[in-house]
Amino acid sequence: MQKLKPFDHLILILGALFLVTPVVMAFMSSTHSAAEIHMHGLFLSPGAEGLATYGKVLTQKGGFTGEVTGARMVMNSLILGLGFAVGKVVLSMMAAYALVYFRSRFATPVFWLIFTTLLLPLEVRIMPSYQVMSSLSALNTYWGLIVPLLASATGTFYFRQFFKSVPDELLEAARIDGAGPVKFFLDILVPLSRPMMAAIFVIMFVYGWNQYLWPMLMTTDEHFFTLMRGIKSILQVWVGSQIPDYNEAFALAVLAMVPPLLVVVVLQSLFIKGLTESDK
Repeated sequence: MQKLKPFDHLILILGALFLVTPVVMAFMSSTHSAAEIHMHGLFLSPGAEGLATYGKVLTQKGGFTGEVTGARMVMNSLILGLGFAVGKVVLSMMAAYALVYFRSRFATPVFWLIFTTLLLPLEVRIMPSYQVMSSLSALNTYWGLIVPLLASATGTFYFRQFFKSVPDELLEAARIDGAGPVKFFLDILVPLSRPMMAAIFVIMFVYGWNQYLWPMLMTTDEHFFTLMRGIKSILQVWVGSQIPDYNEAFALAVLAMVPPLLVVVVLQSLFIKGLTESDK
């Protein structure tokens, strides 16, 4: 293995600073008052308003109804992110299991039909999806936020490729032991798929957590607003001489980074293993 030279370290340090500086700037700016940010711009040094700002955004009721807190928006984002990730993993595994192990002659055409949905981003099908959920009275509900986004061609593709690499001897051994399709799936495939499940979970949690367009369409009740909507609502406030609460918006932005970061850190080893290895 070639030893890194000082110039390589310099490049790495500059790259790390380039990525970290905006996050540090957002955090430091959140510790100053909105007036200071409005007059002097962003800060790279700490201010005296940090605890008051974070306490206010998490506990003080606000919004147009005066009944929504930052903690409520964090909870809504968590429900959306977890429901999104768990639902996609479960649905993708079941779809891939049916495609690989039920040996239907239509399995390959069905898989490619599912795969072509990758060509249809959410923005293309968002209005039909909204109309369907509106007719089902699913607006301003958690299941209305989560269920329409559960189908995942990407997850189905990865699990299908993984299941196809599982040796047939395992299936034959399970049959000899009297295991049915459900037992084989739960007792053999699910434990083998843990790294892949973790990798897909991390990707989908971050994707669901950062959703903005779909929650904006589906929710008009502030009790269902997510953090992304909360940040946007704060920055839209500009009444007379009142300036937007920049510090609170930065505080919410910093809080919005914490759960995805924790998920990545906790599942880091399984995440890397799921994307790079396929040990069985």
